This record gives sequence, C-alpha cells and structure tokens, in this order.
Amino acid sequence: MKTINYEHFNANKNNLMDQWNDVTKPFSYLILDDFFDVDFAEKVLQEYPEIETNNWESKTYINQRNKFVKTTFSETESHIAQAINELNNPGFINKIGEITGIEGLSADADLYGGGLHQSINGAFLDVHVDFNIHPKTKMHRRLNIILYMNKEWEESFNGYLELWDMDKKIQLENIKPEFNRCVIFETNEVSYHGHPKKLNTPVNISRKSLALYYYTLTRDENEVVDEHNTIYVNTEGVSGKIKNLKSGLKALKDRLFK
Repeated sequence: MKTINYEHFNANKNNLMDQWNDVTKPFSYLILDDFFDVDFAEKVLQEYPEIETNNWESKTYINQRNKFVKTTFSETESHIAQAINELNNPGFINKIGEITGIEGLSADADLYGGGLHQSINGAFLDVHVDFNIHPKTKMHRRLNIILYMNKEWEESFNGYLELWDMDKKIQLENIKPEFNRCVIFETNEVSYHGHPKKLNTPVNISRKSLALYYYTLTRDENEVVDEHNTIYVNTEGVSGKIKNLKSGLKALKDRLFK
C-alpha cells in the first residue's frame, strides 16, 4: 500500500519551493492537502486510538489544556507506526530538504513533543514559538510537520491552526484541521502558531493530528539564540488572560490532587 502521495510533491515541486521562499512572509510554511494516499490515510484514521486507551499523556498547563500525547504504538496501530516511520524515512526527509533548502535535516526517533496528538472539548493551545534545542541531542529544531486526521470538521468546533506575524500583530493563516491535510513550517524565533480558541466539540469528537519535528546539527549564525522552552503570547486580549487564569487554576488543582 502506498503511503505518502509523492506524486503531489514531484508534480508541484517548483511551486512548493516558490511558496516556501516567499519573502513577503515572516517565516516559511506550506499547506498540503491529500498528503497521504487516501486508502492509507483511512487506515491511519481507523487505528487512531481513543483517549481511554493506555499510553496517552495528559497536558494541562496555563497556556494549553485538555491535550493528550502518545508516542508508543501497539500491534493494532501498525499503519500509524508505518506513517511515523515513513515521515522519519531519509527518502522523505531528503525530499523536504530539497523543497525547503534546509540541509542536513534529521528525524527525532524519540518523537520528543511529537507523535499522536488529541484534544477534546475545551482544549486550546495558545499562540507560541517552539523550544529551539532538542533536550537530549542538543540539535537545532528546524521544521514542524503536522498532519490532521479530522473528518467533517465544522467551523463552530474552533481548533483552526493560526499562524501569526507578531511584529505586525496580524494573523497570517487560519487553517482548518481537516482530514489528510499537512502543514509544514519552519521553527525559528518568529514562527508563531497555535489554536488559542477553546474547542467546542461534541463529546464524541476530538481534534486529531500527527506531529513530527526535524533537526540539524547547526544553523545560520544569525539565527542562533540561547536555548529556550516554548514561548507563549496572548492574541486574545482580556478574554485570553481570563482563559489562562482559569486554566492555571485547574492545572494547580490537578497537581495538588495528584
């Protein structure tokens, strides 16, 4: 069974390179539909595990809530494991390197911060820039790939991926997290992104995605800054402050009870 839709990459390579190198954008990104072969994407979605199953790690902090992460996969999740392996395959990474012009990209076998993500009603992730150095390898984080696995996603659910130009305080993109859509963007000090609006989904619907990050040993000297963790910003004014205050209190309560 085919996995990644390489025909899309090959047929649109020059166009994708032009999009990536668009100097009018503060950071580079691509939005790719029909990323996996449709039959393979369906298999991945069928295997996507419920939160009630084992090996999901809950994430609730001031700036994010009701997010679950999974980085190990059972025998019944073979297509998910195959998807992760294909995204970490040197052939795919070389293809991405050709399009982005980033040399020496490496996968992260530990899926630190990545893997399967799943968010439920009330979840949000404030706009932010990511941590810039892998905590174990100390390599530079250079690319994010997020692949969405949500069918019939409604606008009222929220959960759209927002890309921001924080120098100009304007939103660049409001990306619907729909099935088999992939977003690729560079990781630097201005690549602000998130889904800050709280999910408004029915009980039986969650926001599903696969996330992988890629690294290099070095990066241009003018881009190197001291190691830092995720840096959040508030793009929602007073309502964002109130939301984060409530989330912080809930996170504190959870930790006290644990």
